Amino acid sequence: MKSKHSQWPVRLAALLLPVLFLTSCSLYGNLTSDTSAQSEEASGASTGNSVLNSVTIETDGQDTAAAAAAGLRSAVSVYCSFTSTTGGNTPWDPVPGTQSFYTTGSGVLYRVESDGSAFVITNYHVVYDSDSDTDNHVSDQIYLYLYGMEDEAYAIPATYVGGSANYDIAVLRVEQSEVLKSAVDSGSAAAVTVGDSDVVLPGETAIAIGNPSATGLSGLSVTRGIVSVDSEYITMTAADDSGEVSFRVIRIDAPVNSGNSGGGLYNDAGELIGIVNAKINSVELESIGYAIPSNVARAIADNIIDYCYGADCETVMRGMLGITVTTTGLSTAYDTETGQLLRTEEVTVYEVTPGGLGEDILQAGDVICSISVGDRTVEVTRQYHLTDAMLDVRVGDTVSLRIVRDGEEMTVSTVMTEECLAAY
Repeated sequence: MKSKHSQWPVRLAALLLPVLFLTSCSLYGNLTSDTSAQSEEASGASTGNSVLNSVTIETDGQDTAAAAAAGLRSAVSVYCSFTSTTGGNTPWDPVPGTQSFYTTGSGVLYRVESDGSAFVITNYHVVYDSDSDTDNHVSDQIYLYLYGMEDEAYAIPATYVGGSANYDIAVLRVEQSEVLKSAVDSGSAAAVTVGDSDVVLPGETAIAIGNPSATGLSGLSVTRGIVSVDSEYITMTAADDSGEVSFRVIRIDAPVNSGNSGGGLYNDAGELIGIVNAKINSVELESIGYAIPSNVARAIADNIIDYCYGADCETVMRGMLGITVTTTGLSTAYDTETGQLLRTEEVTVYEVTPGGLGEDILQAGDVICSISVGDRTVEVTRQYHLTDAMLDVRVGDTVSLRIVRDGEEMTVSTVMTEECLAAY
């Protein structure tokens, strides 16, 4: 849900079904006169400062308060200020006017450096507004607040690095903040520990931390529920109104409200498993919220930092194999030792695009078993494992695929080229 407000600060989100993004709704300031089958197409910058390691707590799944405390250390409230020019284009409204408003959301400290600099993950729709007068419609006045420090005296300025409406992820940059440095030095703030969202299962604890406020600086709060569905797709109108986009999300029943957008979803060890971005807004359905899986959010954030920080780029540059894949087999297995019920898909190449990166190494009918980029190998047991892994590919990287072709297992490789990158 998304809220706009007439006085600084605050912004929330909205969903369709209607699913709503979770930024705060919009309230405008006073008008002032101013005459002036699914396709596959479906490491960080060096700053000279040491990157501080985050800390994972060990709770044995018992201490929700400790897990929430770990999450709160990495959580921030996000406030964005906007101005919008209205009128001046009709005989009955000849004088342009300016509206001022702000929006609220949440974010997560992703990388923190020893001098108080940091990269922060939030939702794209938290920092974007189609009514904004800025060239990219992203706020040029963004402030962050740490937990327990929601006061203007402790505002942390942040700038936009880049983002994607298609993934609803944006990255912000904090430069040498004394407020953040002091909090990190004291232990009250820390970079988030990113968990593996691919191993999240239905029924596991889901702790949502965000800033669900429609007025003023009420600050961060915690809600708890469970994972309802480990991976599914929802379709929504893109934040930039460019059309409909499909998001892969984790479904949760933890209460989330306007202002939770961009906030972290944590497991019972205090590890990030998702970035909350939407909820169902319906009197017929209750307690359905959504979060972008942490593996996707992490890959998108790294991609934006690598391609956009300090460069003339503001969007995700995704490597493309040039293939379309399909699921040719489904199975579910019960693990008697762990008590877990695991889903598996057989992922098969459906079509190879002529001239694409995969043209010389893949054929229709190839079953993809794993993908390796550098020293990282991902077993492809769900279709999204392949598409997510391609977010980590950079120009010059070798991409190796273990496949089965006509009953024979083999490994094929190719090198990512700049021509096979796509802005997304």
